[in-house]
Amino acid sequence: MEYRQFGRSGLKVPVLSFGTGTFGGTNEFFQRWGQTDVAEASRLVDLCLDAGVNFFDTADIYSQGASEEILGQALKGKRAQALISTKATFPVGEGPNETGSSRYHLVRACEASLRRLGTDHIDVYFMHGFDALTPVDETLRALDDLVTSGKIGYIGASNFSGWQLMKALSTSERYGLSRYVAYQGYYSLIGRHYEWELMPLGLDQGVALMVWSPLGWGRLTGKIRRGQEAQGGRIAAGGAEGGPPVSDAYLFGVVDALDAVAAETGKSVAQVALNWLLSRPTVANIVVGARNEEQLKQNLGAVGWSLSQDQIARLDAASQETPIYPYWHQKGFDARNPKPTVW
Repeated sequence: MEYRQFGRSGLKVPVLSFGTGTFGGTNEFFQRWGQTDVAEASRLVDLCLDAGVNFFDTADIYSQGASEEILGQALKGKRAQALISTKATFPVGEGPNETGSSRYHLVRACEASLRRLGTDHIDVYFMHGFDALTPVDETLRALDDLVTSGKIGYIGASNFSGWQLMKALSTSERYGLSRYVAYQGYYSLIGRHYEWELMPLGLDQGVALMVWSPLGWGRLTGKIRRGQEAQGGRIAAGGAEGGPPVSDAYLFGVVDALDAVAAETGKSVAQVALNWLLSRPTVANIVVGARNEEQLKQNLGAVGWSLSQDQIARLDAASQETPIYPYWHQKGFDARNPKPTVW
């Protein structure tokens, strides 16, 4: 297993982490993702650890906390071997203070996550979204206190826009507070908008990317083909809800390119799609999910080999989209705004 630096921090993380959104399935939304119980979760965790995947990602809203509880039980006796990331900000109750990134909510949300996980510390704590109603310095001071107390190791941001992340980084620098070392965001061969603003920001500020939904809501698993309905999996179960629309012409153009490269490499479509991400600037880690052991083993096969530069270029071309303004305009001034191609 390859390990990479986690942004501007001393932490090394495996290039793959295991996402536990499939653990629990206690409500209709998360049932579509999966309904993994403790016994199956324990087997998946053991398989990950054996492969060097010692990083596990969850959130307090996943199955109303059940994902954290199941992960905690699956890691009993193995906590010292593992890194855990979880998230807060989104609503966890009906009360006016049971949402957001206020000091009031974050302290209580962190304590609740620690109880559910059965641990005394969270290695990486992400803000699941930006809270514009709470002053940025209030959020960061609360997080800094949690870091100082030893309850959190590092902090990260998820689903922020570029200006929101940069404002937070600037605030941390101004007041000497803990800074976001990683950004958890959507990035895939059919969703490359991350490259327009957030990737240059990450390169400039030393913020690593932890990719979620690297297979585009299941569209790049190899189960989606022209003229065919999805046969099983997350898409067929309705688990693509919340994902951005993707035109058939664009999707199948990317899938065709993936099919060609998969045939050349002897790898699966999903493995090629994941490996492409590992070649991209700022990417430190990819969150992979699995409903069962076979899916997990397939995802683990995405590492330990590399695409050729020609194969990467063909996948780049097949998935390229015209950027929105001002990014298309900036492309005409590349001589003064070079885009690095390595992390």
